[in-house]
Amino acid sequence: MDHKKELKEMYKEIKIEAGVFTITNQQNGKVFVGSFNNLKRLNGFQFMLKTGTHMNKALQADYNTFGKDAFVVEVVEYVKKKEEGYFDEKRALEKLEQQWLDKLQPYGERGYN
Repeated sequence: MDHKKELKEMYKEIKIEAGVFTITNQQNGKVFVGSFNNLKRLNGFQFMLKTGTHMNKALQADYNTFGKDAFVVEVVEYVKKKEEGYFDEKRALEKLEQQWLDKLQPYGERGYN
């Protein structure tokens, strides 16, 4: 099996997980807090930054200035699904993201949110 095909297969096998992530600028300490119901979408998020098409103008400007290597992307917490009963993953993800926004306060000079 060629390497590309092998990577595609590995990607497909990754289970879909919801969670909160941060992107930290190591040059100035600013942080962006975000979330996805499918963390595989982080690849697209990073692709937009690389191609200069990200909607967050401040984050994009710093990415253009400092470059890819100045930023660290980290999944800070996954949504923990309940085994029994009704579970609203979207609501749980919103609450989790808000907790991280409250904790890190990534606004103004501290961040990109």
